[in-house]
Amino acid sequence: MNIIEAPVATPEAKIAIVIARFNNFINDSLLQGAVDALKRIGQVKDENITVVWVPGAYELPLAARRLTNKKKYDAVIALGTVIRGGTAHFEFVAGEASSGIASVAMNSDIPVSFGVLTTENIEQAIERAGTKAGNKGAEAALTALEMINVLKAINA
Repeated sequence: MNIIEAPVATPEAKIAIVIARFNNFINDSLLQGAVDALKRIGQVKDENITVVWVPGAYELPLAARRLTNKKKYDAVIALGTVIRGGTAHFEFVAGEASSGIASVAMNSDIPVSFGVLTTENIEQAIERAGTKAGNKGAEAALTALEMINVLKAINA
């Protein structure tokens, strides 16, 4: 039986993080978690991390696609927060951001990690950005790093 598993440490990786400015009071924490995980656990050098700010979660897929097409990065991490409000806007933005990022990931040769919170309220967003439920930005970063190594192992 052949089993492919991979470590998380990826010291030479070049990582792009595309992050939404809307809800930045939450997204800043996701970014801090992602960068901390990349540097501390993944051993990625500071100069190998690029952060790209976009207006909101809806714009994440386009920027992620452009970054994957540049062939300059080993992985792209998409970060953002969509909080349910009193209208159907949540479903449209969350759904399009999710399906758009998934489409980019499926059509890319590099990992595209999903770190977009879709929550019912601000409290849930805060919990997932570094308190009770951990930091989903850090989780997305660790996923990206592991997938870089998994894909390398598959190709070996």
